[in-house]
Amino acid sequence: MSQASPLWSPSPEAIASAAISQFARRAEQLSGTKLDSYRALHDWSINDREAFWSLIWDYCGIVGERGERVLVDGDKMPGAKFFPDAKLNFAENLLKKSGSAEAIVFRGEDKVERVLSWDELRALVSRIQQLFRAHGVKAGDRIAAMMPNMPETVAGMLAAASLGAIWSSCSPDFGEQGVLDRFGQIEPVLFIAPDGYWYAGKRIDVGAKIAAVLDKLPTVRAAFVVDYLGAAASVAAKIDKAEALEAALAPYQPAELTFERLSFSHPLYILFSSGTTGVPKCIVHSAGGTLLQHVKEHRLHAGIRDGDRFFYFTTCGWMMWNWLVTGLASGATLLLYDGSPFHPDGNAIFDYARDWKMTYFGTSAKFIDSVRKADLRPIDTHDLSSVRVISSTGSPLAPECFRFVYEGIKEDVHLASISGGTDIVSCFVLGVPTLPVWIGEIQGPGLGMAVDVWNDDGKPVRLEKGELVCTKAFPSMPVMFWNDPEGKKYRSAYFERFDNVWCHGDFAEWTEHDGMIIHGRSDATLNPGGVRIGTAEIYNQVEQLDEILEAICIGQDWEGDVRVVLFVRLAPGVKLDAALEQKIRTKIRTGASPRHVPAKIVTVADIPRTKSGKITELAVRDVVHGREVKNKEALANPEALELFRDLPELQN
Repeated sequence: MSQASPLWSPSPEAIASAAISQFARRAEQLSGTKLDSYRALHDWSINDREAFWSLIWDYCGIVGERGERVLVDGDKMPGAKFFPDAKLNFAENLLKKSGSAEAIVFRGEDKVERVLSWDELRALVSRIQQLFRAHGVKAGDRIAAMMPNMPETVAGMLAAASLGAIWSSCSPDFGEQGVLDRFGQIEPVLFIAPDGYWYAGKRIDVGAKIAAVLDKLPTVRAAFVVDYLGAAASVAAKIDKAEALEAALAPYQPAELTFERLSFSHPLYILFSSGTTGVPKCIVHSAGGTLLQHVKEHRLHAGIRDGDRFFYFTTCGWMMWNWLVTGLASGATLLLYDGSPFHPDGNAIFDYARDWKMTYFGTSAKFIDSVRKADLRPIDTHDLSSVRVISSTGSPLAPECFRFVYEGIKEDVHLASISGGTDIVSCFVLGVPTLPVWIGEIQGPGLGMAVDVWNDDGKPVRLEKGELVCTKAFPSMPVMFWNDPEGKKYRSAYFERFDNVWCHGDFAEWTEHDGMIIHGRSDATLNPGGVRIGTAEIYNQVEQLDEILEAICIGQDWEGDVRVVLFVRLAPGVKLDAALEQKIRTKIRTGASPRHVPAKIVTVADIPRTKSGKITELAVRDVVHGREVKNKEALANPEALELFRDLPELQN
């Protein structure tokens, strides 16, 4: 799809002052090569990885001892080792600043607002660090948190990391089994949870769930209940091993922080796969790899500067929380939000952006689409002059939503659609502040990331759909999977398709502008008549229609082939009649291709999604085919699956 002009282009002044331009000048001095385009800079970053990652360390001011060697066994995936002689501490790098300026702003819907200065954050981390030490926490121990996105969660993680303990979190809306499926695998020594949380204006108590979870986590020595609803003491009093965090911290006064410097590959986080096809995989990420990758993405790709106001709408069960909190390492103020982004109405996050002069507005493709469909126009109602970047992730951003950002939210803004995953706790492709934004496209591959698209024969392809791969090792690859001593699960997850090459499981395509389009997950692609189709291509068309709130598409095995089935959730008062069916089919045929047109269109009242808001095509496909869905606990609304079972419309 050729386009005459981009949606947005950075000004010459913005290009000249961008950190990525300054970094390129440093790289030119280092390499003795002219790097006068992003493509040239990217080529250098993957062809001389030792020089590139060393320069990232220096340019971003990493605190620690770098050591002599930069990369050992660099041609092995897995097996490459970055900075094998280095010693550093993740928390030390996030707590470099001090003073009275804001480090964290927290808003919990319309119920709570708090601000912590850098000094106050350091004091809180110090007290929690002393508490953890008193409970015998040492390097390598696991600390599990079922927490809202609030300041104590960030401080708890920093205290854990300061001691070399491994932090693992999920959100408090997970069911008991969902929490146990995750934390039960990693044997935590401490557990942190709130007394409850607010969602859509409702008070949600979690005391009974904390008690039930602790009953089945025998390795937990102590649990701490954080006050959010004002009931921490009474909740903790009813639970064995539990104490209100405030009471537990009472004996400790703020003291000088200490940081245990450990190896680059020392585990920092355990993150979990979504778990919609079985018990979640426990993905272990390193302190050094996470830090280096995040500061690269924040400083160079996101353009985050000291004193910026950095926001991403996320829960603590999504990797975007881990990505957000590293913003402290760049001197940014974190704007945390917990609860529904539509309470009391769809302006909640735009109000937050206006009130706190947000500079980086991070959200999901689903949120942008919901704002568009609610006919909100922040461009007319809110002063968003401080916002330089609007970022979208979680699922592909439809072309219509690219347009809406510029027409309905802000005209002069860098729209950065980004894509990566829990697997790498970062991005493969993301924003590039010095390049134009083309409709429907992610701007480019991350520096240092040898991203490509390969066909089924393992050959690189352009302007053609294929598998998203990364052909060279990078620092934020997982250290390992937990409980996978021989590395079999790790290998089978990424390296079985192509030997020694990371195959991510995304169906992708390079564009004529060296950008990328993600067409959906490879395992959810449709194969009617043997032709592979990405589900995102269908959603991009259907969700432009006002009659349709959202859709989910699967391939149904039918008469020796696969037929495309489209399920739609309709706007209030709309009925799926022959005219609307025809309108949907015409829209898909003309906007995508005749091959994309569904054989069946079926209305449903709800669509199942994961806790981080992603629709679950594989789970729906299993229900339609009468197969058991392995792990319903991973879903935010598992009851929605029943709407797809034994549908008469799919019997003929």
